[in-house]
Amino acid sequence: MSLTKQDIANTLVKKMNLSQTLALSLTNQFFDQIIATLKTGEEIKLSSFGNFVVKEKTARPGRNPKTGEDVMISARKVVTFKDGPKLKLATQKGKIL
Repeated sequence: MSLTKQDIANTLVKKMNLSQTLALSLTNQFFDQIIATLKTGEEIKLSSFGNFVVKEKTARPGRNPKTGEDVMISARKVVTFKDGPKLKLATQKGKIL
């Protein structure tokens, strides 16, 4: 099963008694803020959940898996996620936070 923005909005509608339009707007604004913050290179810390960090990867040699040809993989930025202790414990034991 996957969780979508619509699923999050639907939960807000049920639990917070918000309109569908407002719930979807809040959900989109939340993710837009995460994206905007990561674009600046800042770290995002969500208590009890985890941290999103932008890391710089240097250029390195690689190989095209289809042709076997050596290629240079360009330098780039990637977003990594490190789960927090409560999330890690919940996922390992199958419990909900």
